[in-house]
Parts: sequence; structure tokens; C-alpha cells
Amino acid sequence: MTQIELPFPGLRGVPTEEAPQNRKEYTSDQEVRWCPGCGDYAVLAAVQGFLPDLGLKRENIVFVSGIGCSSRFPYYLDTYGMHSIHGRAPAIATGLATAREDLSVWVVTGDGDALSIGGNHLIHALRRNVNLKILLFNNRIYGLTKGQYSPTSERGKVTKSTPMGSLDNPFNPISLALGAEGTFVARTIDSDRKHLTSVLSAAAAHRGTALVEIYQNCPIFNDGAFDAINKKASGTTDDGGVVPLVHGEPVRFGAPGEDGLGSRGVVRDPASGALRVVEVDGADGADGAASDGLLVHDAHAEDPTTAFALSRLTDAGVLHRAPIGIFRQVEHPTYDDLAREQVATASAGTGDRRAALGGLLTSGDTWTVV
Repeated sequence: MTQIELPFPGLRGVPTEEAPQNRKEYTSDQEVRWCPGCGDYAVLAAVQGFLPDLGLKRENIVFVSGIGCSSRFPYYLDTYGMHSIHGRAPAIATGLATAREDLSVWVVTGDGDALSIGGNHLIHALRRNVNLKILLFNNRIYGLTKGQYSPTSERGKVTKSTPMGSLDNPFNPISLALGAEGTFVARTIDSDRKHLTSVLSAAAAHRGTALVEIYQNCPIFNDGAFDAINKKASGTTDDGGVVPLVHGEPVRFGAPGEDGLGSRGVVRDPASGALRVVEVDGADGADGAASDGLLVHDAHAEDPTTAFALSRLTDAGVLHRAPIGIFRQVEHPTYDDLAREQVATASAGTGDRRAALGGLLTSGDTWTVV
């Protein structure tokens, strides 16, 4: 087979030798069944439009889902896929990625599936840095089971399962991923197709676990949860609630100031070391912070401390502000690459090493099946 260069160096798989692919080739014949207006439609369209750019054969792309509205995803893509069991998609995907280097493995999950019953599987996939991409749809509610509060619902949330208001403090998925030493951690939103596609591209190029939290509106059970950071929904002319994170650029947001840039910014408090939001004075900083004193985002920093601090700028209650973009993007050895290397080394060894492997495989009670 003639090898061709893949557009994303972090990918493994068999390059396609066919004519350029298009979205239609990645669209299955299954009827899409989500509620009208669901944000899942926008994400599905973005993914179907993005997959041809991977330059891989469709049979070398796999989507594994758990349980929830988002978990219908594999049915609607003309790739290999598996609708697995509740919360266990990362575990199944880990096995696939480890056993089959030629596959591009994607996990589709929701805030309930990933952060409740599947919480342990998620954090271990992140800490191991398995080569898979995790798309975490966060609508801050249980949609499939008709509107119960989820691990990301705000405290005091009134739902069918919490008629007097939830008592739980919500998870911040980005903070959780960074705490688990995730090597690629990002957030985007269903209503911004351009940003969503760019983040997916970066995730695909990453060698290791890439977690992308996608804010996704549930129009039936939690409508308007993200209106404050959705310019179209809020009717505003600026993304006042969006804190854009761009590597190498100052963290600045809000309505344009005198210099045409955001009127607010993020600085590090010299006394406490914590991050805080300030008004930006474009001139000398007399009425706020000078623009050259703002925090410059470094997604490639080895230490995730500052990225974690940025994740804490997200409102825990009713959402009014949220950083959007790539929080962390670093290169570490991947679990599946190391596992295959270890097996190859042991299998190719001689003498004591090979005997040790044989002894391990035949230790204890063994049977010969003929």
C-alpha cells in the first residue's frame, strides 16, 4: 500500500487512497432521533463534516458511546461504532486503542454518563493518557431519563428528582480532567460551529487522551442553560460571558474597549497568587489593569496549575461566564504505545526474559484445548 501523509500527525490508522471524502460518506442511513432543537444536532453535523479531514478509511474510525441522549451518536455515523454500557465507554475504548494501533478511537458521552456512574473510568483514562478522544456533552441535566439533576447541575436545581432543589455541589469537568493530569483538555459550545471544529481538529491531532467538554443545550429539560455565553440566544452584540483562551495571547474578554479589545481581563493577584477578573484600562491602568499586565495563556505549560485556576473562573451556579478553548495541550507518552512496546520487547526477548513471559502465561492451573 502506498503510504500518504496524514493531515494529523497524532493519528494512527490506514490512510485512504480514495478520492477526497465528504460529509455524506460519514452519514448513516439511520433516522436521527433527538428532540427538535437539541444541541446534539449541531455537534453531529460538525463531526460528520470534520471526519473526512482526518484522511483515514472509515473502517479505521470507531465511536464508542455509553448511555444517554448523546450515546445515539454511533448510529448516525457511517463508521464502526459501539453503543456500550452505562459509564463504561472509556474502558471499552481503552481496550480498542491498546489492541488496535490502526484505529482512531472516539468516545461520546454525557455529563451523567461520564461523571456519575462512569467517573472512575473517565479519570483513569485521563491519567493513563490512552490515545483516544473523549467528547463530553454537558447539558447539565439528565435528558434521556426525562429531567433529573446531573453531576453538573447547579446547587439548588429544581428537577423531578430534586423538587426542593439539589443539595450537591456540581462537578467542573475541566477542573476534574486537569486534576487527573489530562494532556489535552478543552471546552467548546454547540452554537459555535467554527470554534467546535477547530477544537476537534486540535484534539484529533493530539497523541494521547483528549477531553473536549461541549456545552450543549437541552431545549426540553434545561433550555437556556448557556444563553449567557451564547450571543445569538442572549440577543447581545458581544460574547460577554465567553472568556476565550488562545495560546500565547492575553486572556481578555467582554465588550470592546477603547483599543478595540475586550474590556475585561484576567490577572494574577500578587498577594494570593489567585486569578481574578478586572476591568482593563487601555492606557496606563489607572482605572484597572494595564493590558500588558494581563495573564498570557500558555496551553503548553507542563505544570497544569494555571490551567486549573482558569477552569475555576467558570460559574458553579447559574452560568454567566466560562472560559472557552484549549486549557492544556502537552505531550506525554501514551499508555497504549507503552503497552505495545512492552509486549513487543518481551515477545522478542530471549533467555530469562522470554522464559519469564512464558512462565507468567502458563502459571497456575492451565489447560490445553484441542
